[in-house]
Amino acid sequence: MKAKTSDKIWTIVFYIVSFLISFLLVAMFAYILLKGKNAFNPKFLFGTPKFGASGGGIGLQLFNSFYMLIISLVLTVPLGVGAGIYLAEYAKEGMFLNIIRLCIETMASLPSIVVGLFGFLVLVNMTKWGFTLFSGALVITILNLPSLTRVTEDAIRSSSKLVKEASLGLGATRWQTIKRVILPSAFPQILTGVILASGRIFGESAALLYTAGMSAPPLNFSSAALFTKSSPFNIFRPAETLSVYIWKLNTEGIVPDAAQIAAGAAAVLIVMVIIFNVLSRIIGNKVYKKFSGES
Repeated sequence: MKAKTSDKIWTIVFYIVSFLISFLLVAMFAYILLKGKNAFNPKFLFGTPKFGASGGGIGLQLFNSFYMLIISLVLTVPLGVGAGIYLAEYAKEGMFLNIIRLCIETMASLPSIVVGLFGFLVLVNMTKWGFTLFSGALVITILNLPSLTRVTEDAIRSSSKLVKEASLGLGATRWQTIKRVILPSAFPQILTGVILASGRIFGESAALLYTAGMSAPPLNFSSAALFTKSSPFNIFRPAETLSVYIWKLNTEGIVPDAAQIAAGAAAVLIVMVIIFNVLSRIIGNKVYKKFSGES
């Protein structure tokens, strides 16, 4: 009788805790979206900032955020997936592997501001690049590598050992087994990790303040030159992202309607993060069904 009563009490407690967490998240999202409800119009989404005047948009910052997302994923995915494959399939237990795991855990626990200061010292000052989009993408890669490596390693280790042994028994090499058997079965989990890591790029600001910069120079989208400061596709130009712009608006108040623009930009940012999380579920489930043969 006591066991049943205790079970009911703790069940109620867990339901209350779950409800409170969900309520806080929904309340926060609703508040931000209501504050920035006027942001979802073409003039604001594709307009340019008007420094010293009201009525500006976030078009440049939004483009910079998407462009940094692409550059960062190009760097992060091969390194993270490759490291996960090595740890799961090739690394042998021992001191060297323990050191690697310790380094990964340490990197995962580093505050983003510390990584940003490291990027400022090495990528901005020592290389003489200055504030560049490429420097920002590199520090985001450093931040995302540990999580993507662990997701890939766990996904590969959780794939069927019997299928792997059957593939090797039929004469396939280890790489052929990884490429044609293990990675397809682990792909949904890896894809989920990639999409969730992508969402962090939109929300990161501390590391980008010291590497990508806090300015958004005018971009010439009609120019074919890739290495000019005004070229939108030049990776060695300053690139103020949306999260950095929100921080600057709230701290410097560079325009009369800074609070209104910051609220709108925050609403857009929240929507982008929600979209990435929803996509991670939908795409991951569809890919899993495709590879598992489910209808």
